[in-house]
Amino acid sequence: MLEKGRNYYIKCFGTMLIAFHIGSDYKPGDDFRLAASHTDWPCYYIKPNPEQAAGGCLKLSVEPYGGMIHNTWLDRPLSVAGVVTLKTDNVLSPERRLVNFTRPILTIPNLAIHMNSKVNSGVELNPNKDMLPICATIEKEFNKDGYFVKKLAELMEAEVEDILSYDLCLYNTEQPELVGFNEDILTSPRLDNLTSTYAILCGITACRRTRGVSAAVLFDNEEVGSGTKQGADSATLGMMLEKIATSLGATRSEYIDSLTSGFLLSCDVAHAKHPNHAELSDNSCNAVMNMGVTLKMNYSQRYATEAVGIGIIEGLCKKYDIPYQRFMNRPDLRGGGTLGSYAASQLGMSAADIGVPMLAMHSCRETMGAKDQLSMNDLVTRFFAEE
Repeated sequence: MLEKGRNYYIKCFGTMLIAFHIGSDYKPGDDFRLAASHTDWPCYYIKPNPEQAAGGCLKLSVEPYGGMIHNTWLDRPLSVAGVVTLKTDNVLSPERRLVNFTRPILTIPNLAIHMNSKVNSGVELNPNKDMLPICATIEKEFNKDGYFVKKLAELMEAEVEDILSYDLCLYNTEQPELVGFNEDILTSPRLDNLTSTYAILCGITACRRTRGVSAAVLFDNEEVGSGTKQGADSATLGMMLEKIATSLGATRSEYIDSLTSGFLLSCDVAHAKHPNHAELSDNSCNAVMNMGVTLKMNYSQRYATEAVGIGIIEGLCKKYDIPYQRFMNRPDLRGGGTLGSYAASQLGMSAADIGVPMLAMHSCRETMGAKDQLSMNDLVTRFFAEE
């Protein structure tokens, strides 16, 4: 049984996490207060039997995941991380092990301008041909078959024959950097959506709310539509919240009351106004770096925010002097969406979408205002603390 005043976490399917605090004065029917984000990012996954030999090099077959900007992945130091499944005595329960090569083992070389004179005019890149990373130079008599799995087995100190399968993706090993004369700009891989994930974890670990249940929810697969068991457009979160409520003595009716009286803070990055392409932002409702948290709105419901949600978030920002700004896409540009609308519709819960404004979203290396992370952290922490 769960106990009041305690903290818990639930791991769902290996890539989804729910961390929650139960108020010391919790009563059945008290509200759920949720902050949700996603942990995945646009990248490339390594295919089974990936080895290909060409030009004296060994390269690996990959599949794109999400909507990345392909050319930003060229000429970068890349590594590999993910999950590997291993044989056990129970064929229905293989071992699941996390792995990370940590050091650069791959790169995707650009084609020299001498061989592609139109490269600066814009070149379409074919993921099946142009985006295959190289990992070694090879001799003529080299046997490529099974090379990658052998390296994987060495890393894991496991037998090759015990490796059943893997979900492994490429990532940029370059470190984050503060840039600018005042070091007020942060450039880093995977800001979408480490910024939101970090803010949520800061908020939930500081939570001491005495009523209700406060929860940090980290979903997977947002970048490919959220329509998976560990994504926001699934029944998983609702089932887990119901289990929490019933473990605390709530009836089904009281659980529904907890949802309808609750609130979901959907946290994902926003588009900052681009200094070289200001015409692509809405004239009246745009966001710029280092001016605070962005409240995202879209009347077609690509963002979950509506008037009540805006009022709640603006009220928190004004009460605690947290800088904020509103954002809407230019009406003739579709823009992006978030997990907020999916999760809110699954739960029947009011919601608002917020995030840090940034440039180069879905690039291999993204850019944001350094001060905006502090505003984001403060807002999520205040959201969880407010009684």
